[in-house]
Amino acid sequence: MRSVLALFTLLFCSVYPNNIFANNPDTALGSISGTVVDNTLKQPIAYAAVVIKSADGTKTITGSITEENGNFEIKKLEDGTYIFEVQFIGYETHSQKLEINKSNRNLNLGTITLSEAARNLEEVEVVAERTTIEQRVDRKVINVGKDLTTAGATASDIMNNIPSVNVDAQTGDITLRGNSNVRVMVDGKLSNVPVAQLLRQIPSTSIKSIELITNPSAKYNPEGMSGIINIVLHKNANVGFNGSFNIGLTQAIEAKFNSSIDLNYRNGKFNIYGNYGNNIGKYVNDGTILRLDENSLQDFDFFNNNKSHLYKVGVDFYLNDKNTISVFTNQNIFDGKGNGITDVTYFDDTSRNVAQFFNDVSDNTSQQYNFDYKLNFAKEGHNIELEVDHNAFESGQDATFRSVGNTPFPDYMDFVDTERDQTFINLDYVNPLDSISKLELGLESRGFKTEVDYSSTGLSFNSSGELIPTPNTDFVYDMDIYSAYATFSQRWEKWSYQVGVRIEDVEVQADTNRVRAFTDEYTQIYPSAFLTYSPSEKNQYQVSYSRRVDRPGLQQVNPIREWATPLISSFGNPSLEPQFTDSYEANYTRRFKGGSITTGVFYRAISDEINRAVYVDRLDFNRLILTFDNFDNTSAYGFELSSNYRPTKWWSINGSFDFFSQTQRGITESLSGDSPNPTENDIVIEDVEVDNTAWNLRLNNSFTVTKKLTLQAFAFYRGQNRTIQFLAEPMYFVNLGARYNFAEGKGTISVNYNDMFNTMRFGFDGDRPYEQEGGFNWESNNVYIGLSYNFGSGKYRAKQRKRRDDNTKQTGGGIL
Repeated sequence: MRSVLALFTLLFCSVYPNNIFANNPDTALGSISGTVVDNTLKQPIAYAAVVIKSADGTKTITGSITEENGNFEIKKLEDGTYIFEVQFIGYETHSQKLEINKSNRNLNLGTITLSEAARNLEEVEVVAERTTIEQRVDRKVINVGKDLTTAGATASDIMNNIPSVNVDAQTGDITLRGNSNVRVMVDGKLSNVPVAQLLRQIPSTSIKSIELITNPSAKYNPEGMSGIINIVLHKNANVGFNGSFNIGLTQAIEAKFNSSIDLNYRNGKFNIYGNYGNNIGKYVNDGTILRLDENSLQDFDFFNNNKSHLYKVGVDFYLNDKNTISVFTNQNIFDGKGNGITDVTYFDDTSRNVAQFFNDVSDNTSQQYNFDYKLNFAKEGHNIELEVDHNAFESGQDATFRSVGNTPFPDYMDFVDTERDQTFINLDYVNPLDSISKLELGLESRGFKTEVDYSSTGLSFNSSGELIPTPNTDFVYDMDIYSAYATFSQRWEKWSYQVGVRIEDVEVQADTNRVRAFTDEYTQIYPSAFLTYSPSEKNQYQVSYSRRVDRPGLQQVNPIREWATPLISSFGNPSLEPQFTDSYEANYTRRFKGGSITTGVFYRAISDEINRAVYVDRLDFNRLILTFDNFDNTSAYGFELSSNYRPTKWWSINGSFDFFSQTQRGITESLSGDSPNPTENDIVIEDVEVDNTAWNLRLNNSFTVTKKLTLQAFAFYRGQNRTIQFLAEPMYFVNLGARYNFAEGKGTISVNYNDMFNTMRFGFDGDRPYEQEGGFNWESNNVYIGLSYNFGSGKYRAKQRKRRDDNTKQTGGGIL
């Protein structure tokens, strides 16, 4: 902790005295003034950017913005020759060369007229026709086009179309490069809303781009072995009142409905926005597991009826050219009902048959409150920003279990209440030291507290094998993280690099029934480095390194039973320790006429791996316990290839291939022999090590039939892969879609036929802890129909500028 506080002190001493409170001698004497007006309307243009550059135009010296009446004045300019520019969204840039000397130090340029750009911008941000992939310094950016948004109603529906990303259709869990240890952010912010629920609430048409940050720099939190997925939403940059609405229906076995409305009013110094979105649907899942050793069949049937609503209200207040304040709140409401049956049939001894009926009523609410203040200094790009974000999450679950047949347990109910709070405080400082160098510094405090209360009307075995009332459990998990980071980047000619370091002090406490169950405290340093070489506009090479950490999540540490069937129960492990990863990457991008191709390789060295462990229940030898544990060091590696290409004006192709392999370790227990009364002596412990190798192939074709009609064909194939418990069979599907634009592009109708051959199914063969085979099905075969429409007051006109958008830190508009 002392090392972090020392770094905090050093950071403030280096930032504030030199950049905020310092008063430099006034050696500049000249000034430039004038008035900016619209060429057609002859009206003043307020808040246009006025920029003073060096004579060669390569370096920005200073700048300002026009006032409400269009006037501007830039003072304290030394003698010399400058490039003078006026910039404003939707207008052609005005540029001219000026000279300040002894005989002419105060230049009045009079009236400067700006002409509208030849192509007027739409009322809201224009969505690209086709999806493109861009390799940046520390991330891969998928710019989402209309061809991809046709794929489905929500972010969850299009995630499987993104290179290296997979979404479990049953649970909604997301993985990156085959690993679930990934952080999902929206506009650079974490949410307390469960990821699966969050992705289903974001309309696909609201997504501007998806950033895959697989090797994040030291500026980012180091959680997640796979890195970060950041969903960037469209922002409304228009003056006046503007908005959009989306509505969609997915019809499978059951119907799913989603809609959203996004409103924005921008004028003068204020930008006010709000939106509402919902997702209402019924979901059907089923599956079977055949245990060959005892000739038994488990048959699962589950049904869920879920409703979720999301509200967002925010305001951006532009005090002046230097200071911006933004606040917003997200309010999320979820209500779910579910029921299911697990039917276990023993073909050789029907007296052992058992069926468990399950009913579930659950709800959760989430409130997010965000405050952001940004101060811009005189030098372009030089700023300091403070952000405070508080998120509170509450959930309740009432579950009823009823069993018939051979079961020692009478009917019972479980009650689980969860409260989770997290508070982030960030202070970021950016200083472009010169035209080729940039320094970034930051401080962060993060506090997490989760409390889970569990009670039950059921019975459980005690250590003597007797049935007793299930005891109540109160589990509290606290984690406080204090961190500081510094990054330095520089570019010259064809080379650029960035180096950084982050230091974190972490304190973890876990209490079960007010008894300390686990305590951990550690300080870690997380370095990062990037090197990029661009010999030409067509070629780019990059190598990078970062250190990551996987801190155990609540599901992994919670000792309260997560779920149960007649033969298996899932619990967390409060004593789990963090898993650390050293990640190395190399990427190459080639741009050519009509498209580009990006390829890369990665390698991860993993210590204290967190993985699944399967134990025989010592209190009931017929049952298994599924939990987590730490294992020895391991490694992972992979290869990725993605490309977009337009062979003709009417045909565009996006394709990707990703391959990954990881050595996984775990523990599996099973019973040996056929003893009717097994004891602990019959338990066989197996230390398992498997090489899990998997690959995915995606191919998306978009065909422009007319200016208004576009067709789409998407194919996906996931190869066979092995985990500790089983060998997963290949999965594949084909989607067909169509999109029709109307009302001069303001409206869009989309139709999609997903998994048209009904082939998407999870099948597996297992040999641990028992020889088994089975499969699970969901409603992948469905038809989606969607409508989106944009409306508003018109063009990017007076009282608006691009720099204001940058100052809002992507808080304006969009769901979440």
